[in-house]
Parts: sequence; C-alpha cells; structure tokens
Amino acid sequence: MAYSKACYKLTTITILLLSFTLPSLAGNAENADVSECKAESGDLSCHNNKEAQKLKIIAIPSILVASMIGVSLPLFSRSIPALGPDREMSVIVKTLASGVILATGFMHVLPDSFDDLTSKCLPEDPWQKFPFATFITMISALLVLMIESFAMCAYARRTSKREGEVVPLENGSNSVDTQNDIQTLENGSSYVEKQEKVNEDKTSELLRNKVIAQILELGIVVHSVVIGLAMGASDNKCTVQSLIAALCFHQLFEGMGLGGSILQAQFKSKTNWTMVFFFSVTTPFGIVLGMAIQKIYDETSPTALIVVGVLNACSAGLLIYMALVNLLAHEFFGPKIQGNIKLHVLGYVATFTGAAGMSLMAKWA
Repeated sequence: MAYSKACYKLTTITILLLSFTLPSLAGNAENADVSECKAESGDLSCHNNKEAQKLKIIAIPSILVASMIGVSLPLFSRSIPALGPDREMSVIVKTLASGVILATGFMHVLPDSFDDLTSKCLPEDPWQKFPFATFITMISALLVLMIESFAMCAYARRTSKREGEVVPLENGSNSVDTQNDIQTLENGSSYVEKQEKVNEDKTSELLRNKVIAQILELGIVVHSVVIGLAMGASDNKCTVQSLIAALCFHQLFEGMGLGGSILQAQFKSKTNWTMVFFFSVTTPFGIVLGMAIQKIYDETSPTALIVVGVLNACSAGLLIYMALVNLLAHEFFGPKIQGNIKLHVLGYVATFTGAAGMSLMAKWA
C-alpha cells in the first residue's frame, strides 16, 4: 500500500508541475494571429453571458448528482447478490464500464488535445510541424507503465526478502521431537507452499488494483477539471445547454468505471468515499473556477491552449493504457472469462456497447 500511495503522489506531482511550468513555455506563442482565432468562435447569436450563467448554475448540481450516482453504484453492489464479484453480471458490468473509459480516452480527451495543440491560434513552428498530442499521449502511457512496473517490482523484492528469513529451532529441543516436527513439516510443506503462493498472489493482485484505481482516478480528475473549466468560462449559451445533458451522462458512466476499480481495490471505507468525493466535485469545481476567471480566461490564448492540450494528452494516454491493459486485457485473459465462452461473448458485447455509447456522447461533449 505504501508503494501505491507513493506512485499516486509522484504522478500527481508530475501533473501539477506540468500545469505550472507550461504557461512559461507558452510565452513565445503569444505572437500568434488572434484575429484568425476569434473567427473560430462560432455563432455570435449564442453568446449571451446572462443566459449562460443561469445554465451553469443548473449544471453544477445536475453534474454533481450524476457523478455521485455513477461512482457510488458499484460500491453498493456488495449488497446485491447478482452483482457479487464471483457472478457473471459483475464481469459484464466491469467490461461495459471499461469500454466507456476506453472511449473517453479516444473519443473525448484525445480529440480535444488535437484541437488545442493544432489550433490556428498557435504559431506554425513548432506546433503545426510536429504531432505533439499523440507524442505526449504515448509518453504518458509509457510513464504509467513505468510507475506501475516499478511499484510491483518493489513489492516483489520486499516479499522475497521476507521469504528469505529463517526461523531457528529452540536450543535444547528433544531430538525425537525435532525429527517428528521435521517430518510433519515435510508432509505439510506442499500445502503450506500452496497457501503461501495463493496469499502472495492475492496480495500482489490487491496492490495492483489499488495502483490502477488511484492512477485511473487521477486521469479522470484532470480531464473533469479541464472540461468543467471550459464550460464555466464559456459565454456561449448554446454550447452550455448541450453540454449539461451530455456531461451528466458522461460523468454517470465514467463514474461507474471508476467505481468498479475502487471496489476491486478493497480500500478502507474512508478511502473509498474520499475518492468518490474527489471524482464527484471535480467537474462542478471546474465550472465554478471557470465562472470565477471568465473575465481573464481566454480559451483561444496560446497559454491556455498549450496547458489544456498537454493536460488532455496526458489524461488520454493514462485512460487508454488503463482501459486496454489493466481493465480489458486483465479481464478477458483471466480464468473466469477464458473458461466460459458465453461470458466471453457477452463481455465483448458489453465492451462495444459501452464504447459505442460514450462515443456517441462525443457529438455533444
């Protein structure tokens, strides 16, 4: 658990450092053609700040409730026998949620990063000459792999050191008793070794699930703050209106995916609800923050585009890696699905359904 917390803190610090250092790196981009950027702002009849503010006030509690319901539902599944971890329905729900997370990375976060980092508001050199969005996404996925592998390696080394400890026999023990004890140990050694192997595998799997849940939440939280900030800073009532329903569904299904990961990690109750709280409030917090800085925030400024684009690319790499490697591959290559062809087919149907539903949401959000 200590290693998972350390990895979580390291990743968080990296994202925060990026958010503070990128504005200074964007300084040389301020000479871009602003007039050309403003031409992309869309229908001027939709720009009504008062109407947009009313819609944002409606959006805050709506998105908050949808987020809380989505992320909390899997945590209450323990009281529903049909959704128990050993039931087929649980596998179908997890694959559905994993498809949602995968589509979120590919269809929502990555395209936003492309739009930001290839915008006409940025100078041609270097932003138009190199695919920064995909490059940063790739680096983000590799960094997550590196963090996870180092965490598991450190855990394995710690476990091997414990296994190397030898417990000495008491001095003065009777030789006959010692021989009987040794024979008993030899007879039972196979059983003990099997039990230790099972316990070690369970502990290792639990640690892996904890790392997955924490890193997954980090990627989702970064994306949620970004989309909330964009919505809060916008004075386009048409955009805000279409985003309310779309973001409610988005947060509901994305929360289900995260809630399933939190459930598998078997955190303590306090940690569970802390993670639920942070996921639920991030988008509303982003909206409030966007409303507060609306007068000084310009979404077409080079600084804003670079910071938001890089954060979205980092989040996309994280979500895509987590969905494919730690959620879908882990589930479909596990013994439960591999030994059941019917469940195998249903799992893929659920995955494609989740991915298709979230992909459809990309039309509005």
